[in-house]
Amino acid sequence: MKTIQFREAVCEAMSEEMRSDEAVYLMGEEVAEYNGAYKASKGMLDEFGPNRVIDTPISEAGFSGIGIGSTMTGTRPIVEFMTFNFSLVAIDQIINNAAKIRQMSGGQFNCPIVFRGPTASAGQLGATHSQAFENWYANCPGLKVIVPSNPYDAKGLLKSAIRDDDPVIFMESEQMYGDKGEVPEEEYTIPIGKADIKREGEDVTIVSFGKIIKEAYKAAEKLAEDDISCEIIDLRTIRPMDHETIIESVKKTNRLVILEEAWPFGNISTEITYQVQEQAFDYLDAPIIKINTADTPAPYSPVLLKEWLPNSEDVIKAVKKVMYI
Repeated sequence: MKTIQFREAVCEAMSEEMRSDEAVYLMGEEVAEYNGAYKASKGMLDEFGPNRVIDTPISEAGFSGIGIGSTMTGTRPIVEFMTFNFSLVAIDQIINNAAKIRQMSGGQFNCPIVFRGPTASAGQLGATHSQAFENWYANCPGLKVIVPSNPYDAKGLLKSAIRDDDPVIFMESEQMYGDKGEVPEEEYTIPIGKADIKREGEDVTIVSFGKIIKEAYKAAEKLAEDDISCEIIDLRTIRPMDHETIIESVKKTNRLVILEEAWPFGNISTEITYQVQEQAFDYLDAPIIKINTADTPAPYSPVLLKEWLPNSEDVIKAVKKVMYI
């Protein structure tokens, strides 16, 4: 094993796949000459050249459409958005073209493309740069959605995403690019659609994903001091979702708390809540609690932003509530 940063895990995944398959290429704003806005493509221009690592104009709709169209000629593009907030400019291409090419061509064309970049808040960046759209894209049939929380998962899942024959939305975080973690020296992949139990526990299940899961880890450590045993599940893949792992955990713990950095209306937490009450209602000893951001645009003020975001104290309160403590 070696210890690398999240950004290095992303770079390694893309570079390894580009070495093994000449159909794979990367394009986006500042991915080439600048080594990526977050240095996630550092050194790739030097290795692969300007025909495979392509700087684009500030035109998400344009270069997303080019990437989608190029899949019909046999390529496997990786399209980087500087932030998924900017993917809204390209959402027509993603929803109406990438997600539907296979069906609307009667299976004649698939669309092996990865759209990747940071999601959700990253500090004081204002309301239009701090949004989580996982549930938006997961709502669309034809798209797969992945949100890793550490370098190991990021590399293994990104390699699987690049090899997948369907369009994949791969969402990262600006606040995780510097995170370090152990990654195998040898090649590996992680299957899309499989959640991971990051911490075994007996008393309550906590489901989360992405960078906000760190707050669940903090809460679990604190709760352990009171002999409360938390099982933490990292979804990793939002769609297809691994319902089975969640259900089996709830059958063991009989309680569920869901932590998600997203607005509270119609989000991933809502879908999990429905699936659990449908498939494991009789196992629940308490109502499910979901923890989300405040139902407002993200504030710029650091004081308000702290209140807006979920944190470990919110998780602790929710766990104690479902345990009737």
